Amino acid sequence: MDLSEKLLRLKPAAMGGEEWQIRLELAALYRAFDWLGWTESIYNHITARAPGAERLYLINPYGLNYNEVTATNLVKVNLAGEPVDGSKYPVNRAGFVIHSAIHAAREDAHCIIPTHTTAGSAVATKKDGLRFDNFYSAVLYGQVAYHDFEGVTTDTAEQPRLVRSLGDKAILILRNHGLLVACPGIPEAYSTYWTLQRACEIQVATGAMRGDNIPVSQRVLDDMPARTAAFRGGPRPGGLPFDALLRRAGIRYQDLI
Repeated sequence: MDLSEKLLRLKPAAMGGEEWQIRLELAALYRAFDWLGWTESIYNHITARAPGAERLYLINPYGLNYNEVTATNLVKVNLAGEPVDGSKYPVNRAGFVIHSAIHAAREDAHCIIPTHTTAGSAVATKKDGLRFDNFYSAVLYGQVAYHDFEGVTTDTAEQPRLVRSLGDKAILILRNHGLLVACPGIPEAYSTYWTLQRACEIQVATGAMRGDNIPVSQRVLDDMPARTAAFRGGPRPGGLPFDALLRRAGIRYQDLI
């Protein structure tokens, strides 16, 4: 997204242009997830790292629905989960535990999306997790890690274990819980999550059908990261599908101030 003069004029005076762009994209992502039905009342959270060396990040105000999130009401917090921008809104404790741990540990994890969608939570509850036997799951081969369930994520003692479980992967399946993606940018995180969600939906659908699934050969799976590398490259990975989603949903940046 390139900031138009109109959007720049709406930027708070004390805020830099790069942070304003991140805030607009993150607010748009919240609205998009609401439009797609990938929400859990007020309880889930998506974060994006704010510019600068301090490892601050932006998170939704606890108590608002995703369709109420705006670029200006996003809360900027530090790695201790403490607001640093004078926001009047609280922050979800579970959001702080997960996001602070990953933002602190992974230089490339600029956008983190955990969800509790029906299909995603269903696959996370299965002993074997995600099966690499449909088109979308095969695309994600080599990108998926797992973390064992430890209850509601409000205990900071779980943070190092979360980080170890994720390792250098883009996707973490939280067993008995849900899905999580961590990517360098907001559009890429959306695109990765969309692929993961589709993989889970198809797995749930095929699991309800009679007969065995056709396996994907190991040769094809091993070749998949190289075949899909082009989709993860370029100046703005995931930008085309993300922008297309916003157009389809009627989400405009000028309405997210």
